[in-house]
Amino acid sequence: MKQAHLFISLAIFLLASMSCTGSVSSSKEQSKDENKIAPEYKDVEKQFVNLSDFSTDAKGFIHLSGNESLKGWRGYGKDHLPSKWSVDSVDKEVLAFNSSAPGEGGDIIFAFPFRNFELELEWKISKEGNSGIFYLAREIITKDTKGKDRVEPIYLSALEYQILDDEHNPDAKLGNNNNRISGALYDIVSAEPQNSKGFGKWNKARIIVRHGHVIHELNNVKVMECQLWTPEWKDKLQASKFSETKWPLAFELMNNREGKYREGYIGLQDHGHDVWYRNIRIKVLNGE
Repeated sequence: MKQAHLFISLAIFLLASMSCTGSVSSSKEQSKDENKIAPEYKDVEKQFVNLSDFSTDAKGFIHLSGNESLKGWRGYGKDHLPSKWSVDSVDKEVLAFNSSAPGEGGDIIFAFPFRNFELELEWKISKEGNSGIFYLAREIITKDTKGKDRVEPIYLSALEYQILDDEHNPDAKLGNNNNRISGALYDIVSAEPQNSKGFGKWNKARIIVRHGHVIHELNNVKVMECQLWTPEWKDKLQASKFSETKWPLAFELMNNREGKYREGYIGLQDHGHDVWYRNIRIKVLNGE
């Protein structure tokens, strides 16, 4: 009887322990959800273009500009190209944003996600102008206060190669240690040395992304280099305007990226100022 009594007591103890363990686990999961700062979100799913439809040069670069139809380009969060973006009437290689043109503006993207790539283009900014080259961008939807879908701005998920009239635009003096001047990884990593040619002149940009290792070049000089998705990257985000407390969704989207989410769109920014881009080409670095 003592052995039977001991067995029953042990069984009751084990059952109680399992119940307590399950309760603690559930509490942890609930606590984790309650402590989540960023809102729930999802990616917009839209059809991609076929890269084989675009011309490729001898070096393996796919040309994203130079066609009058601007095939492959559309507005971010849209199915069409905003009318303020157009091919220049004189130079068909130039994709221009005209702030005074009638109709709709907004950021634009090339409708294909890139992961490891080398992007080259030339840019020219107007006096006091501001723009940017986005990459690794995602189209993100959250819910507004009425429960309706809301498309979040591209800069919450994308990294931005800053385009600026450094001499006349006040944004150049904001941020920290030149992390808002031309060639910088906007508000996150500085651009050094600074060798922009200024407004009204053509500058050359080059962006290389390979397994999270990022390089910015400005006029054939490397001005920025960093490694994404590391503890050091997290620290850089926390010190920027995209920190976990200042902009939790941006922090989530820029920091926590695994699998297919380490790829994204190339984009060009409408910041309300005239800007010109030309000779836009990209080389996919798969397998390198």
